[in-house]
Amino acid sequence: MQIGIDSFAAVISDPETGQAMSPSERLRNLVEEIEVADQVGLDSFGIGEHHRAEYLDSAPVVILAAAASRTKQIRLTSAVTVLSADDPVRVFQNFATLDLISGGRAEMVVGRGSFGEAYPLFGLSFEDYDTLFTEKLDLLLEIRENTHVTWSGKHRAALTGQGVYPRPVQEKIPIWIGVGGTPASFARAGALGLPLMVAIIGGEPHRFKPMIDVYREAGARAGFAAEDLKVGLHQFGYAGETSQIASDEFFPGHHRMFTHIGKERGWPPTTRAQFEATRGPTGAYLIGDPEEIAEKILREHEALGGLARITFQMTNVALPHKKMLRSIELLGTKVAPMVRKALA
Repeated sequence: MQIGIDSFAAVISDPETGQAMSPSERLRNLVEEIEVADQVGLDSFGIGEHHRAEYLDSAPVVILAAAASRTKQIRLTSAVTVLSADDPVRVFQNFATLDLISGGRAEMVVGRGSFGEAYPLFGLSFEDYDTLFTEKLDLLLEIRENTHVTWSGKHRAALTGQGVYPRPVQEKIPIWIGVGGTPASFARAGALGLPLMVAIIGGEPHRFKPMIDVYREAGARAGFAAEDLKVGLHQFGYAGETSQIASDEFFPGHHRMFTHIGKERGWPPTTRAQFEATRGPTGAYLIGDPEEIAEKILREHEALGGLARITFQMTNVALPHKKMLRSIELLGTKVAPMVRKALA
């Protein structure tokens, strides 16, 4: 199993003064986080895509390319690329360029996005949310297979044999499908034989087993081998020296972020009791000391029929950079070795 980290490049502010870190400093710190993740042996680092004032990740491939020159082994991926609102030709070209810079370490997780601001920004209708994704995924996969592409669709001008360059180092850049809780999305990923990244931001992970079964059954019907149907989980996570320290360090910024988002979506404010329950033995958060995190990952691996990757969503709007680096170090030097040893 691979262990990785995802970040949404949230704007960080001091919890006491409320003063925000400069965007330049925040991005430099983020690149350092990726560098440390590489040094401690983690497998992947993903950058999200948002077009909102509180995030700095509207151009995730640029951030990943900056990290590529300072890392050696770690896989560099999106988390997710909002494919519905982008041009598949440019998406492929960007990631192919990243693949060349990194020596063959680029991946992408594509999805429809958890926020809707990208659609009006790029002149698209949110009502076309699903058809945009289906069509653009089809084109992206066609480009991955063929340098010269002949293709037509509803939402984009046709291609009549044009070449798409550059081509990557890897024969096929890995393309994961990022999903939430829609069974049709699980089935689509399986029918295409693409690896699946399940975003679990609440509830109990074992409850996703029926939908993961839908994915694997759809893949089997389409003729794909079981080993091709990889499943990953994207979950909030943070490792501390002790379980209580991890909780105390992560909760304030997490509370602020979810309270802000909740005002937009009509959610009640997040309470400490809810947070503690969600980081409990069966909850979705991987927040605690290294031993309890490793044990929880192994329980999820067993409950969901085998996992190929776990990514820790470590975005936190009030966590000091040094504490983030220390948590990354604990994930690489403590959590990952325990999980790998247990699964060996």
